[in-house]
Amino acid sequence: MDNTEITIKLTSNEALVLSDWLERVQMTDLSRLVDDPAAWAPIHKLAGTLDKALPGIFAADYTERLDAARRRLRETTGSINEDQDD
Repeated sequence: MDNTEITIKLTSNEALVLSDWLERVQMTDLSRLVDDPAAWAPIHKLAGTLDKALPGIFAADYTERLDAARRRLRETTGSINEDQDD
């Protein structure tokens, strides 16, 4: 396979929620889940790209923004885990 780049498009809600989740993944010992060191390269790249694209992650009201984004995504996806906050 060649080194063709792949573009992924996310809504701002999706990006914010994914960024938060990736941050928690990186801060947790998940060696059972991420058992191949090669998987960490794209995880770190994606997380870094999201961090640069989301200046709101450094806002004082970040928690409220994240909660609102989660709520909006649950509403639009009909999540079966609606009472789960993270």
